[in-house]
Amino acid sequence: MIAHREATRDALPEVVDRAMDRATGSRPIPGNRVTLLFDGPEIFPEMLRRIAAAERWIHLDSYIFRSDETGRMFAEALLERASAGVAVRVLTDWVGSITTRRKFWRKLRAAGIAVRAFNPPRLVRLRRNLVRDHRKVLVVDGTQAVVGGHCIGNEWTGNPAKNRQPWRETACAVDGPAARAVDQAFARLWRVTGAGLPDGELATDVPATGDSAVRVIEGEPGGVRTSRATELLLNGAEQRVWVTDAYFIAPRGIYQALMDAASDGVDVRLLMPGTSDLSHVQNLTRIGYGDLLRAGVRIFEWRGPMLHAKTIVTDSRWVRIGSTNLNVSSLLANYELDVLIDNGRLGLAMEAQFRRDLEHSTEIQLSVRRKGRRNRGKLAAIPAAADAPPPAHRPGLRERRRRAVVALWAVVAGARRALLLQYSIGLALVGILFLIFPRTMAVAFGVLVLWLAAAAWLETLGREPRGPDDSQPVAG
Repeated sequence: MIAHREATRDALPEVVDRAMDRATGSRPIPGNRVTLLFDGPEIFPEMLRRIAAAERWIHLDSYIFRSDETGRMFAEALLERASAGVAVRVLTDWVGSITTRRKFWRKLRAAGIAVRAFNPPRLVRLRRNLVRDHRKVLVVDGTQAVVGGHCIGNEWTGNPAKNRQPWRETACAVDGPAARAVDQAFARLWRVTGAGLPDGELATDVPATGDSAVRVIEGEPGGVRTSRATELLLNGAEQRVWVTDAYFIAPRGIYQALMDAASDGVDVRLLMPGTSDLSHVQNLTRIGYGDLLRAGVRIFEWRGPMLHAKTIVTDSRWVRIGSTNLNVSSLLANYELDVLIDNGRLGLAMEAQFRRDLEHSTEIQLSVRRKGRRNRGKLAAIPAAADAPPPAHRPGLRERRRRAVVALWAVVAGARRALLLQYSIGLALVGILFLIFPRTMAVAFGVLVLWLAAAAWLETLGREPRGPDDSQPVAG
């Protein structure tokens, strides 16, 4: 009996590895050097340094690529390498970069840089319009990569002169064989948008450079790799699982895994934005706080500018960093990319950063009645570290507007009331328009119904397009 137990215990690591292989659709790639990068002022210089050192090619995929000061800084770096004969390819999402100026893209194209926008809208392909390229990836020469949740824009750099702090972000630099796997993921998505990479523009052999084993998780529409891997991490946690997420509206399976782990005595902590660029999403996130708190999950809200990182660290060993938010859109509808790193040293470093973040956060707790019974309906917010003031930050105009909405609706009236109020106002406006302009609204409604009918009819044909019709470069 004892021998059987010892044999079973010895076999467990192999079983866990095999389960993770199947969940992520990838095997661990050994021999990598992984460097953690926190916030734009640390991430962007590392990216620019790698771009400047490129000798053969640069592959850049960014959901948002703005034409602001930060975007122009990256454009100049790419233009310099293109002038030196380096092949430069830029992939961005049509929706994410919709505000980027056309002359910005024209300048890149004129220098020979290949630029593509992922999935421009289709009039009658409604389901396909929901698919977005949400990845944030840089690969240089197939041997080094940067992966994270950051986009390219001023939000991630901040403005010290105006006392504006950068958005809170996490990325990692990967040097070694796993960078080749990241590049292969870029190549597959590049092929979805048109002609593939030319022969010879993928590395064939990358030597080991470090001691980290890295899995590259490619999120794809309709796939559940990241969701399955996340549930496996949560269900397998023994001591702690600490999650940082920008837009947390997780599927039921992940919610249940978090609550089960907390109920089983695991130290489960969630770090969320205190103010968000998407206040509607934040309201939906806060509605789910009650069940999590009652199960023993600890919830914190960041008190600085927008918290945009998407990370998980489990048992001081497993670290997940990438572009995937724990919501249905990221987990099931978008192209995403994350890395899962098995390294105790990096796990401890991530936990140390999480603790530093908590020093500038507010813990959300169930309020307690005088007799000690928990009030199931109300929440209370207390500073996680009373002696740690929030980071000095002067928000811009857009952030001030969003913060005012959050303060008025989500904090004072409650997140649930905020959502119901938004819905009721929207429905009331539609009703008023029908009463004032009945014929116009009837025609508009009829056109809408016919449009949806045409889209549904095309879906019944069962013919999927080859991919987003993006063989042409960005318009400009």
